[in-house]
Amino acid sequence: MTAPSRPVVGVAALSAGFGDRTALRDVSLALEAHAVTAIIGPSGCGKSTLLRCLNRMHELGAGAWVRGRVTLDGDDLYGPDVDAVQVRRRIGMVFQRPNPFPTLSIRDNVAAGLDLNGFARAERDDRVEAALKQAALWNEVADRLNRSALALSGGQQQRLCIARALAVEPEVLLMDEPASALDPIATARVEELIHELKDRLTLIVVTHNMQQAARISTRTAFLYMGELVEYDRTEALFTNPKERRTEDYVTGKFG
Repeated sequence: MTAPSRPVVGVAALSAGFGDRTALRDVSLALEAHAVTAIIGPSGCGKSTLLRCLNRMHELGAGAWVRGRVTLDGDDLYGPDVDAVQVRRRIGMVFQRPNPFPTLSIRDNVAAGLDLNGFARAERDDRVEAALKQAALWNEVADRLNRSALALSGGQQQRLCIARALAVEPEVLLMDEPASALDPIATARVEELIHELKDRLTLIVVTHNMQQAARISTRTAFLYMGELVEYDRTEALFTNPKERRTEDYVTGKFG
């Protein structure tokens, strides 16, 4: 029998919002190491806010506030002496739309995180190559690393952004609807990449596509109106949900 994965990210009594608006209410869950966790729910339910709280990007918004606790391997990520930049190195993020830096080459886009985190120049090229290989992009761009990243297709740009996040060797990778702006072929490639990456790190993926959640994830969390309604193995949540609201959502009665 295979031993269960140990939780790597812990969320306890997490609430967050902007000004007088609350986007998350008292969310608690343990996210497993070397697994893919999908976060699903209707628009505006707090999915992206939860994701951004995990690597302290939420606090960058005007009027943002966070209460509760987020840990990575037991380390309190909101502790008074914790450097938020280092948190974001340990927990990388890929956004909904590809966002390569328009003035940088393919090579420099991947190396941007290395430069920000003070990695030695001697490591730079090796890490860029390794990250592009992990993102399954190396064979497509190896002969044009000095060209603009904007010359790549949308799917290639998204894999470039994944490579940029991987270059600093994070422990966790957050993905906020990473395929929603891509065509079906590029979407399939990103999903294949997610499966390949879970052996190396922990992935947490926000998706509005329930079929995608079923394809890619080990466990799924369902959020509704800022609250965690249900969190379970993906197969169990989709085929035998414990909560009526979960059943109504996954069967399409509301969305």
